Amino acid sequence: MKILVLNCGSSSVKFQLLDMTDEKVVAKGMVEKVGTSAAIITMKTYKDDSIRETREILNHTQALSAVIGCLGHPEYGVLKSRSEIEAVGHRVVHGGERFAHSVKITTEVLDDITKCIELAPLHNPANLSGISASIALLPDALQVGVFDTAFHQKMPRHAFIYGLPYNLYKRWGIRRYGFHGTSHYYVSRVAAEWIGRPIEE
Repeated sequence: MKILVLNCGSSSVKFQLLDMTDEKVVAKGMVEKVGTSAAIITMKTYKDDSIRETREILNHTQALSAVIGCLGHPEYGVLKSRSEIEAVGHRVVHGGERFAHSVKITTEVLDDITKCIELAPLHNPANLSGISASIALLPDALQVGVFDTAFHQKMPRHAFIYGLPYNLYKRWGIRRYGFHGTSHYYVSRVAAEWIGRPIEE
């Protein structure tokens, strides 16, 4: 099974293609300056092939199309067909209080991510653009949202409520959410392994 992992920013798309039979990174790269006529695409593969191209890429759909084109390129690509991509994991910056785990992307999930735009106005719109592009270009692939705020959802109430008028939390959701949860998830497990302790401790 091959999984494409996407991190869509306002003007960039970072990606990795993973082969889950041995959890190997097959290819990784980035599209920078999305929205310009001088966007830069870079990719490195497990075969040590690397490419760097400059071209016009005006939106996330064009950026993801360029990524898929590089992955399936007849000379340096690593896919025979885009149908080899069975799942796409999307980094989503803000999941509010709704998401404590990774979830399959549905219409309801997209609506909830949209509601969090006011909490992450620079990030969630780009994340949504990447998800929409992926659904359009890879319609048969499972689409999964992975939320930076999910790791911290077990924070106790006294730790996430700020010393501000309570109605700011009730009305606008202003509270501590915690970010970079995917990194915290990984680092905490590696640390537990290194010191020989169960992660639950």
